Order: sequence, then C-alpha cells, then structure tokens
Amino acid sequence: MVPPGAWLGLLGGGQLGRMFCMAAQSLGYKVVVLDPGATGPAASVADRHIASDYLDARGLAELAALASAATTEFENVPAAALDYLAKTARVTPAAASVAIAQDRISEKMFLSGHGFAVGPFAVLRSEADVDAVDARLLPGIVKSARLGYDGKGQSGVETLDEVRAALRAMRGQPCVLEQRIALACEVSVIVARNEQGETAAWPVAENRHRDGILDVAIVPARVCDAIARKAHAIATRVAELLAYCGVLCVEMFVAQDGALLVNEIAPRPHNSGHFSIDACVTSQFEQQARVLAGLPLGDTRQHTPAVMVNLLGDIWFAGDATAPREPAWYEVLRHPSAKLHLYGKAQPRRARKMGHVTCLGATQEEALETALAIKRALGIPR
Repeated sequence: MVPPGAWLGLLGGGQLGRMFCMAAQSLGYKVVVLDPGATGPAASVADRHIASDYLDARGLAELAALASAATTEFENVPAAALDYLAKTARVTPAAASVAIAQDRISEKMFLSGHGFAVGPFAVLRSEADVDAVDARLLPGIVKSARLGYDGKGQSGVETLDEVRAALRAMRGQPCVLEQRIALACEVSVIVARNEQGETAAWPVAENRHRDGILDVAIVPARVCDAIARKAHAIATRVAELLAYCGVLCVEMFVAQDGALLVNEIAPRPHNSGHFSIDACVTSQFEQQARVLAGLPLGDTRQHTPAVMVNLLGDIWFAGDATAPREPAWYEVLRHPSAKLHLYGKAQPRRARKMGHVTCLGATQEEALETALAIKRALGIPR
C-alpha cells in the first residue's frame, strides 16, 4: 500500500485528471501531474505540475523520482512512458492493457477473438481493402483506428465511393468500417479491478449522444434486469481478459432486437461515470486513486437516481452571441439537487467539454425533469 501523504503521479492534464487530483487529495495524497501544457484543468489543482512531453526523459525522471505510483487520464499516453515509470513505481493500468484500446483495429480483434458480440465491421488499411468490403456493411461509419474521440476521426458513408473518400480524408491512416446498427439505446458500464483481481462495477448508464459527443447519461439505465446483468458480466470479463488494473469503461449498443454489442473500451474513468461523484458511495475517481495506491476497493452502490448533462462550450455562445458570455449559472443552481462541476478551462469553444451538471432526484423521473429544465435554461437542445 502507498500510504496517504505520499505522491501519486498522473500523466495527462485534462478534466479527468482534475477530478482524479481532487479525489486523491481528499484521501490525503499529493499529486504530481506531467502534461505538456503550461496550464490546464489538472495542473491548476495538482500539488505539482511538470510541463513536459510524455516522452521527455527529464520530465519522466522527475516524476519517477517523486511518485510512488502513477496512472493516466487518457488512453493515448505513449506506452514507452508507462514502461519507463513501471521500472520504479506501480503503474495502473499497465501499458499492455492500454495498448489494445489505443487502436480500434486491435480492440475489435481482441473483442471478437474472445467471443464478445460486436457489430459487423471491416478493417481498411488501404484503398485496395475497399474493393473487398461486403456491401451489407453499408450504410456505415468509417472510423480512424487511432486518436479518434467525441465524433472526431469519423465519417458516415452510404456507398463504396464514400468509403474511399473517407479513407483518403484520413490521409492513409488505417481505419475500421462499422455497419450502422438500428439501436434501442447505448449503454456503458464502468468497472474497477485491482491487482488481486477483485472487481467492483457501477450501475449501467444509458447514454445519449449529440454530434458524436455524450449529451446526457441516465443512471440507472432504463433497460431490463437481464440486459443490465449481461452488461455487467461483459465489462467484468473484459477487465479480466485484459488483466486490467484500474478503472475501465466498456461502451455497448443495445440493438432493437435486444442484442448487446460491445462498441469501445476506454481504459480510464469515463464521461458517462461522472454521476458517481454525487450519486454513489464511491466515485470512479476515488476508486482510481484507491486502486493506484493499493487500497481496498470502495463501495460502488448508487444511493440516488441521477442524470448527468454535459456542458459544452456552445452554451457560452447561446442564441445569436458572437462573443462568449457567461451562461445562466443561477438558473442551474436554483435547482437544489443540481450539482455543478466546471473544469477550469479558460477559453470556451464550441464542442469543447467545459463541465457537467449532475441532476439528482428522489426518482429517476424527478432527476430527468430537473435535467430538462436546466437544458432549457442553458439553451441546450433537448
């Protein structure tokens, strides 16, 4: 066990890192953040900030000399950085576990190879691969194998010519073509696993997206018990097969025929799990710190129904505003069960995640009503 008072290291300086810092500090730890940016959400609350590239030898050496254990806040941290830190510190998750989720092709092969149901797909490494595409995969979505998130690196396609054009737009980068599936809903399960192989999962979240970005997470998801149990079993099994240590999110599709298909793996805390800060005994960020420090897993029970609403930079430009203006926070906080979390980002931009608000309620219907009222007040489309 790494005792409270010791230093924990974090690679990455975004909002997930910010919330990790706060959770770890509440447990008594000091946090050092390594991030290339001069400022950022995590750096503004960390006990120390190393402004360095993730592969910079001097920055990594400084973090390694200080931290007894280290983790990440996003999946694209270079594996070499994690391997370097693992020589002298506990690192969770390990580079080998993260590498699979860093590449959409590796992820699909891992999932399908272990018998998990996934949507029909084809791997596209060159335009020659397009000629072999089964026409039944169309209409579909072409997704870059690496670095795509929040709708970036994705293109909807209807024809093979559009597939070729999408591949060219990716500048020759390997891609995956996924068949567009008629969905009942999208769900996710966040699960924590420690070095002893013990696991703890949060309730299933029902996720609604707009323009490829999570808009609302409703927890618990409005799915039958059988689907919820299966989703939990899938997420736990994925963590076990990855020999994963840390907090992991498994995103899934519920097809209209009731089939449950695994979509993506996120080897970190996830946007759909932010509700856990206010609605659960243990948040996903506290759990991340517990696993990293070798502490016992916390209770993941949800004590209050919740709806989480993402706050994007668009609300600073609501109406016909040409320059950013402060959103109506008073209208948010006049709802006594609304919990506002802003990420400390100085410049709002459209589609940029600036914060979230978790709406609690005695019932799920009450939480939904509050969420809808807040969305109206902030000019967020329903």
